[in-house]
Amino acid sequence: MTKFEKKVDFIVTVQVVDANPNGDPLNGNYPRTDLEGLGVMSDVSIKRKIRNRMQDMGYNIFVKSNDRIDDGFRSLQKRYQNLFSPKDIDDEIYKRACDEWLDVRSFGQVITFDKKSIGIRGPVSISMAKSLSPVNITSMQITRSTNGMEAEGRSSDTMGTKPFVEYGVYLIKGSINAYFAEKTGFSNEDVDILKESLRTLFVNDSSSARPEGSMDVKEIYWFTHPSKLGVISSSKVFDMLTYKQLDSFDVHSYEDYQIHLDEKKIEEAGLLGLKFEHMYGL
Repeated sequence: MTKFEKKVDFIVTVQVVDANPNGDPLNGNYPRTDLEGLGVMSDVSIKRKIRNRMQDMGYNIFVKSNDRIDDGFRSLQKRYQNLFSPKDIDDEIYKRACDEWLDVRSFGQVITFDKKSIGIRGPVSISMAKSLSPVNITSMQITRSTNGMEAEGRSSDTMGTKPFVEYGVYLIKGSINAYFAEKTGFSNEDVDILKESLRTLFVNDSSSARPEGSMDVKEIYWFTHPSKLGVISSSKVFDMLTYKQLDSFDVHSYEDYQIHLDEKKIEEAGLLGLKFEHMYGL
């Protein structure tokens, strides 16, 4: 394992076609939007997908979704207590938790079991993803024509709704902090795992709300600084991405947005030692 010693910023573009990228349970599971009508994916939902991909690749993670439990532990407490005892000291728990679980040394974790309170601050930060234009949300009426329970005669069909985003391109922005990586043991090899997780973010993630092929990682822009601190702020890095401002009704394909990096800004940052890598989703 080689030490991670250079700050990283990255941008991921995601295309959504007739899917619900992240439903809001407090709003009838409608796709999340902000006050301007832009589509939103929470950082929590994005990290969940990254964790799933890490697990699919065979790496041990701490926060497993209920339908992906493969160790028999139905709670975080049981998973924690399988590895640690109340007598273990905090520093030992911190180190062993980071060594054992890839998601802990990536995203961090707050451990509050056995009357302990241990905060692990992870190096990988992910922002909420937002669409480039306001999204059009369609709600489809659906019915169930079979009875869920025994009933006298024929009962009326069960009615429901299925909301989805007709089309949208979302931006995921993130960074890797080299100082926090040093504390958790996050390595260059872990960076490669994160890259692959982002590239294949929606593989093995299909559902009725997100049918196969309805969500797709299109491009990944990866920026590696020459130092731990970095040569420019993450905000300035993210501002390098430019695209055509369009009304959602004028968008028919990913290419309509003409997404690209500002060549002048890239050249100026390159003179400071910032390295750029361009990748495509699976």
